[in-house]
Amino acid sequence: MSTTRQVPVAEGLFTWPSDRPQLLASRCPTCGAVTFPRQPGCPQCAGDTMDDTLLPREGRLWTWTTQGFLPKAPYRGPGTEEDYEPYTLGYVELGGEVRVETRLVDDPEHLEIGAEMTLVVVPLCTDDDGNEVVTYAFRRAG
Repeated sequence: MSTTRQVPVAEGLFTWPSDRPQLLASRCPTCGAVTFPRQPGCPQCAGDTMDDTLLPREGRLWTWTTQGFLPKAPYRGPGTEEDYEPYTLGYVELGGEVRVETRLVDDPEHLEIGAEMTLVVVPLCTDDDGNEVVTYAFRRAG
């Protein structure tokens, strides 16, 4: 019996494996700026150190759109026009500190700016080793 192993789309983006995943971010100890994904220096005050921090799982939808055409590299997902399916993406504001670009798993007709959103982990594609690649996304809370 074969089991499919799940692997994150990239290391260091979110806690994985986890029943309650969280995004991994950086916070500047000097000015308090928060960045996602994590980075070594502060874009706000040019500080050269950042502390790791976990972002809240819940936030508010800031804006959204539908990706109706196959993105260029480094996109990971169905690789041809024939197997590509449009998806919804947007920005979710977390903790009033940072806006995160993300996939949205809700049908666009159920989305509205300001809606409460919750972090989830969803399948993205299958890698060359047969692993299911997972990524973070948001869905409407509730």
